[in-house]
Amino acid sequence: MSANASLQSRRVAAVPRGVGNAFPIYADRAEDAEVWDVEGNRYVDFAGGIAVLNTGHRHPKVVKAVRDQLDKYTHTCFQVLPYEPYVELAERLNKIAPFKGDAKTIFFSTGAEAVENAVKIARAHTGRPGVIAFAGAFHGRTALTMSLTGKVAPYRKKFGTAVPNIYHLPFPTPDNGVTVAETLRAFDTLFRADIEPAQVAAIIIEPVQGEGGFHPAPTELLEALRAVCDQHGILLIADEIQTGFARTGKMFGIEVSGVEPDLVTMAKSLAGGFPLSGVLGKAAIMDAPEPGGLGGTYAGNPLALVAALAVLDVIEEEKLVARAEHVGRKIKDAVTKASQRNDTVPVANLRGPGAMVAFDIVRKRGTSEPDADATKRVIQSAIADGLVLLSCGVHGNTLRILVPLTASDAILDEGLAKLEKALVAANG
Repeated sequence: MSANASLQSRRVAAVPRGVGNAFPIYADRAEDAEVWDVEGNRYVDFAGGIAVLNTGHRHPKVVKAVRDQLDKYTHTCFQVLPYEPYVELAERLNKIAPFKGDAKTIFFSTGAEAVENAVKIARAHTGRPGVIAFAGAFHGRTALTMSLTGKVAPYRKKFGTAVPNIYHLPFPTPDNGVTVAETLRAFDTLFRADIEPAQVAAIIIEPVQGEGGFHPAPTELLEALRAVCDQHGILLIADEIQTGFARTGKMFGIEVSGVEPDLVTMAKSLAGGFPLSGVLGKAAIMDAPEPGGLGGTYAGNPLALVAALAVLDVIEEEKLVARAEHVGRKIKDAVTKASQRNDTVPVANLRGPGAMVAFDIVRKRGTSEPDADATKRVIQSAIADGLVLLSCGVHGNTLRILVPLTASDAILDEGLAKLEKALVAANG
């Protein structure tokens, strides 16, 4: 039995099936955009740990920062004995906040914690219970964030009734046939039929839906949401957990639209592979909860904080915001070229800002009819050829590319060549 197969057998026996694995392949080591498994096989990584590795696997500056911190302390609990890296990272994030005015930041460990606490802060500031999210959204797997997530299977299936005071609106995308105007009409219906605006604390939206299919929120929609929030005293939360930290060609995805949020949730690529999340928001709003109302034993772990400080240095020094545009152009050019061949699976709807790029696999050229089976074949052909590739979308037919922004052009080109081969192989 191979090493991967042996580990998979142990995994099946020891770990519940509720946590899935994209591939029965076990990582042994990684550098930047390359991964080697326990059998020595090499892979080009176009998944980036699901958008966690904008600065790549084990960036030397990140590794050094963590090693240096290990020689000092690993945990005191910020609520007991605070430490400078927490304050320093908050200061640096406050300076780059995607809104005008004074800002404050609090740290947690996971993206779901960031979303939950953003909702808590919004409720404390407004004194209101209601939260509006969107169909197709993904905000987490806890009871509250699962309820905010706009997809039943697999995230809410078998897990009981949703948390109350959560409402969903249709998200406008070409593949579901919903327009911005129809979304805004649904707003009017929601306010007439289900909850009055004076009871809504916040609207939460991903600037680009992640699990929902990498669909950018139209600027027209974001502008309308900002206007609704201003009119009714509602807070606008930008969920930047997947879009943040240079992926979209901006530090935060919401900046593509020019619309200013009130609160921003952060995680994933914030700390280059270490578990750290946070909420960045307007200072007066962030100070609404009482002392002791926010926090967590591991929230703002020192190792993760120094990793995040190094990540911000890398983004600045290696000009990753600009590089995201370069990477995105190369991906889009390669996918466009591949889609023009007559021997690939049909490709449609190439999209995404910066290097947050996705496209759909469809049944027939010139249509948008999803083909989830062909998408699975592409992914399996890719992994067999040494390319880690993931799908997403409500129909399971979207291929998303989250290659580290630090990947060399040579590695990027290698991965894109493997992608083209997979698109051809899946059509056989």
